[in-house]
Amino acid sequence: DVWKVLESEIIRSTERFNPMGISNVAWSLATAKRSSSEVWSELGASALHNIHKFDSQALANTVWAHATVGHSSPQLFNKVAKISLSRLDEFNS
Repeated sequence: DVWKVLESEIIRSTERFNPMGISNVAWSLATAKRSSSEVWSELGASALHNIHKFDSQALANTVWAHATVGHSSPQLFNKVAKISLSRLDEFNS
């Protein structure tokens, strides 16, 4: 199954992803309705580790993707909420 191979590679590679890479992979998986708990946990952990580098679009895409597949990540959501409140002027859409 190509999805299993792709998801395994994502898990192995998340530490090398930049914020855009994390948000793009998350968006793509959510759009494809892929909800592997292990993949989403790794993406969430990587996002948390790099959250201070995310722009407003990457923050929005990452949270949207997690919510879309129903992956609960309270620590990530709380951190994004806190950062977003301090950067509201960056969100324009």
